[in-house]
Amino acid sequence: MFVATVFTLYPDLFPGPFSEGLYGKALDKKIWDLQKVNIRDYASDKHKTVDDTSYGGGSGMLIKPDVIARALDKNTKKGEKIIFLTPRGKVFNHECAKKFSQEKIINIICGHFEGIDQRVIDSRNIEEISIGDFILSGGETASYVFLDAILRLIPGVIGNENSITEESFGNDLLEYPQYTKPQIWEEKSVPDVLLSGDHAKIKDWRLSQSEAITRDRRPDLWQKYK
Repeated sequence: MFVATVFTLYPDLFPGPFSEGLYGKALDKKIWDLQKVNIRDYASDKHKTVDDTSYGGGSGMLIKPDVIARALDKNTKKGEKIIFLTPRGKVFNHECAKKFSQEKIINIICGHFEGIDQRVIDSRNIEEISIGDFILSGGETASYVFLDAILRLIPGVIGNENSITEESFGNDLLEYPQYTKPQIWEEKSVPDVLLSGDHAKIKDWRLSQSEAITRDRRPDLWQKYK
């Protein structure tokens, strides 16, 4: 069973969207499990202080090393993957999601303020991951994206597992256009090839569409595909 443990200042945000739909059903079936750790529970003073000012000056606060280290040490075991979601991390993509889906346990730190003390990152062998070149107010929403991309790759979570291999990034191409009923909508018809019943032609059409879209929108992926 795949287990995700989320370290957060806002535990009530979980399981959040993962209690619904396919992920919620998989959670009930114990295909995967979600644990949450309230970082504030590991503060040592009566005010439950988790942050402090940064040495060297600058705006913003940092999560204190002693607090986050206690939370990690009490809730992780040696060798487990620990991820800190931060804008300065390695950019998360489909290949990363596939790699992380092979883990049995993943621990996710949801950052706040200006991040966490570097000494914790170094001493606990924490891997820094970014979901993109933008800033969020906290790591909880980033963890939704991170986990969503991973969970759908775990066997048994998605009903039709064949659909995963045909999606964008599955073969370094963006996905082809798709159509459903009605056949004609606002005077626009479904492409004839999709109505032909000729599976070889449909496959070729979909590939050509994927190639054209990828070449136009993602030249970086196109170069990798070629």
